[in-house]
Amino acid sequence: MEHDKRPWGEYWVLEDAETHKVKKVLVEQGGRLSLQYHKFRSEVWTIVSGVATVTIEGEVKEYNVGEVAYIPQGALHRIANYRDKPLIFIEVQYGTYFGEDDIIRVEDDYSRE
Repeated sequence: MEHDKRPWGEYWVLEDAETHKVKKVLVEQGGRLSLQYHKFRSEVWTIVSGVATVTIEGEVKEYNVGEVAYIPQGALHRIANYRDKPLIFIEVQYGTYFGEDDIIRVEDDYSRE
């Protein structure tokens, strides 16, 4: 199982298929992913633990356990954990390409490009 640590937490790839990719993502307290978009995929995030603050195209909404956020291909988005316990969500990617180089960062707390 592929596993990667990031400045905001870590993720595990649960399935990597031709038509989709599934990840379990953990965002530490106070962590947030970059404000980003993808050229080749859409994503569905299902919250399984904690509370997520999700931004999609400038609209900010909190998602609780069992709630689902849909991020269309090309939409500017971000997920953050402003609570005092880890946030865990399942990310399902759909599209034609799932490489990490399809993350186009617009703003990043950790100075990544």
